[in-house]
Amino acid sequence: MKDLFLTYKTDIIYAVIVVTVVVVLYLLTSLVHKWLVNQEHKKFPGEKTTPVNLIKRVLNVLWLVLGLIALSFLFVEEEKYGAKKEDFKLVLYLGFLAVFTIVAATSANIWFKKSIIKKIQNKYDPTSFKFLRYVAVFAIYFTGILFGLLAFPSLRGVAQTALGGAGVIAIVIGVASQEALANLVGGVFIISFKPFKVGDLVKVTDTMVGTVTDITLRHTVIRNFENKMIVIPNSIINKEKLINYDLGELKCCERIEIGISYDSDIVLAKKIMQEECENHPLIYDNRSALDKENGEPIVKTGVISLNDFSITIRAWAWGEKFNDCFELKIAVLESIKKRFDKEGIEIPFPYRTIVMKRDQQSIN
Repeated sequence: MKDLFLTYKTDIIYAVIVVTVVVVLYLLTSLVHKWLVNQEHKKFPGEKTTPVNLIKRVLNVLWLVLGLIALSFLFVEEEKYGAKKEDFKLVLYLGFLAVFTIVAATSANIWFKKSIIKKIQNKYDPTSFKFLRYVAVFAIYFTGILFGLLAFPSLRGVAQTALGGAGVIAIVIGVASQEALANLVGGVFIISFKPFKVGDLVKVTDTMVGTVTDITLRHTVIRNFENKMIVIPNSIINKEKLINYDLGELKCCERIEIGISYDSDIVLAKKIMQEECENHPLIYDNRSALDKENGEPIVKTGVISLNDFSITIRAWAWGEKFNDCFELKIAVLESIKKRFDKEGIEIPFPYRTIVMKRDQQSIN
């Protein structure tokens, strides 16, 4: 045993040093990780520690791989030392590049988040910063991947071409027909021309009505009135004809329609609908100065159609904003129904007349 130790003394000491260095690096990484997590909780309470945890995993894998490569020198011939050194440098480069990329992307993300919070507190529109945050993070990760490709001789040509101006144009042209780029371009158009922004109440279809909560590189997120998140690709929402209730003037007109029977008093029904709408606290007086001088009512009513078994009467009621109109409509429909019942205005049911014909033979 002593002879074996003396024969391989140098190799054993080298292996012990490598293992010791790897263990020390593991311990230092854990200590630094704990310190960073505590600092992040103090400076950014509620912020997720996912990037810090990811850096810890990358470093731990890096130390392990470097340790294994260092130990492999004991089992290869001297002629292959050069190749092992290149492998060691390559792994070291990729590891630190990954850590630097994660740190840069996380720092940019945190900076944009803080800027967005300040804009919201100062009552400025944060839509552009929210979109630019995704662009910046994507650009950092994309650049990190390209520099990683530069480390491989077989892929160096692809990375250099992609980093060049002509390469970027070639990539854009090459994937222009792809849905991913269509969504990206759609997001840029939304941010540039601002048909809506974060916080606006929009209506894309009858089933997609809600508040815009986020605009990313790929999609727009809308929270509907059921508190459900609707995710719409930018390429789709960019083509849709949508209604933005917060663009320009906020006031809107709510059309309240009710059908009455042909036997009911039309004048009385119109009066009841007008009074119930005007008595509601959320009604908005949209009359001009001339309308007020001429004594025009706040809420106009009129017969809009004569149906098979009913007469449809419509009231045009205005609200200061969309939410007020919605609350106004559901409240007024109930109060109008109660007044109709009290005043004898009938809301009809469909009537069908069935004619029974006897069999001609039974008559004879």
